[in-house]
Amino acid sequence: MRNFRNLEIWRKGLSLVNQIYKLSRSIPEKETYGLISQITRSAISIPSNIAEGSGRKSSKEFVRFLEISLGSSYELETQLLIVENNFNIKKEEFKLILKDLIDLQKMITSYINSVNEK
Repeated sequence: MRNFRNLEIWRKGLSLVNQIYKLSRSIPEKETYGLISQITRSAISIPSNIAEGSGRKSSKEFVRFLEISLGSSYELETQLLIVENNFNIKKEEFKLILKDLIDLQKMITSYINSVNEK
């Protein structure tokens, strides 16, 4: 069993959730039950699945949850591109979030490879 709080990918995922909540304030309120709900759920899923997987006994199970987390990150990336194309948001803020997300995707992928090698 791993302590998820010690995992850098979990901490970065949690930080990303905070960025997404801040960004969601820039999206029109009419999207509360649509796109805002989707992007926040996708973002929350990333560190949540890392945490849940860390409690699994086998590495195979842990990797499965890391893969789910990675899938949620790609889902979030798609939703962010929709936000960028349809709403007036601060480009600098958006670029930073997207960069952080892509960096996190690379870290999760590397971590999956590392766990699989053991």
